[in-house]
Amino acid sequence: MKMFASDNNSGVHPKILEAICDCNKEHVLSYGDDLYTKKAIEKFKEVFGEEIEVYFVANGTGANVIGLSSLLRPFEGVICADTAHINVDECGAIERFSGSKLLQIPHHKGKITIDNIKKVLHGLGDEHHTQPKVISISQVTEFGTVYSIKELKELADFAHENKLLLHVDGSRISNAAAALGCSFKEMLKDTGVDLVSFGGTKNGMMYGEAIISFNPELSKNLKYARKQGMQLLSKMRFIATQFIAFLEKDLWRQNAAQANSMAKLLEEELKSVTEVKFLSEIQSNMIFAEIPREWIEKLQERYYFYVVDEETSLVRWVTSYDTTKEEVMDFVGYIKGIK
Repeated sequence: MKMFASDNNSGVHPKILEAICDCNKEHVLSYGDDLYTKKAIEKFKEVFGEEIEVYFVANGTGANVIGLSSLLRPFEGVICADTAHINVDECGAIERFSGSKLLQIPHHKGKITIDNIKKVLHGLGDEHHTQPKVISISQVTEFGTVYSIKELKELADFAHENKLLLHVDGSRISNAAAALGCSFKEMLKDTGVDLVSFGGTKNGMMYGEAIISFNPELSKNLKYARKQGMQLLSKMRFIATQFIAFLEKDLWRQNAAQANSMAKLLEEELKSVTEVKFLSEIQSNMIFAEIPREWIEKLQERYYFYVVDEETSLVRWVTSYDTTKEEVMDFVGYIKGIK
């Protein structure tokens, strides 16, 4: 069965597998005191500049929870879209481990706006209310849309004007940068983002994410939060070495561009199928579309994908770094064949 369900379902890029094997040949120091981890951090500094801190963790939920909890006190809250991964798909982890509240607001195709953020700021300074401290957005959003550089800068500026911080859940951060045709630095550090959960798993890595702080003063407690949160891995080199390969020669961009282009191809080929109604223009490697209800079971006999809303027959199709044109065209042909 072929899969268009998630980029988590893809394999590991051969160059990253090779890097893992290469660092497996001898003993090294544990808990990040090894040459691979130090080199990976230097790689990130080449990308973003010297004034950053990098903390490797095992997964995206760990990156979000550890990163955010290091910025928060229990009476403070995180403003996020009601569709945000931290709100919908992390089993309440941030509220459990930080004691802080998620302040969810409506979204428009995955994005949140300053106007909606303002509506939860009325309680600032009021001891009866959770105090907003962080704005968290997803880049790419949960609906496959991408914040522009202008939108990111406006959000960061607004946050800082109101003594808030801006966090980015970047599980698909490579797809966003590839879609915008910019560097990570231009998209994140230069726009004023304070903290990012930097993903690699969905773009060709085996596992592993990085928490990147652009303000060391804000993240001075991160190392303690990571240990207490059970995300300080003893054999950290196996995550770090993946990021070395990931960042070298822009492997991340090659992988993300392939995934994005395959989603765009799928969109182009299905535009002529009037029964397929796209939720929005395709910007990344995720497609959301409404299709006839009777198609779903038939399609899922051959292709695995998720149904987002059974009432409206909204489905999600995701392409990966290793999705091929042939696979897309086969899927398109099958769809057209069951019309």
